[in-house]
Amino acid sequence: MKVLYFAWLRTRVGHAEDQVDLPKGVHDVRGLIEHLKAKGPNYAEALKDLSTVRVAVNHDYVKLDHRLKPTDEVALFPPVTGG
Repeated sequence: MKVLYFAWLRTRVGHAEDQVDLPKGVHDVRGLIEHLKAKGPNYAEALKDLSTVRVAVNHDYVKLDHRLKPTDEVALFPPVTGG
């Protein structure tokens, strides 16, 4: 599964994307984020406040309980504001 990071999430994680094998027992976005947070302090810091993180799976906004498939593309980014 491809995981993409945008804006300040990319800066805090330290790179733009990860290739992740969906761990056994992880079935939804919330589980994936918990798995990512365990990868290291930069991930934990970037993902500590999920109210500041939006998620899209295959280009569609989703909630944390969205079920994942190994072939999904997951994008993590801060809320977007317009002007």
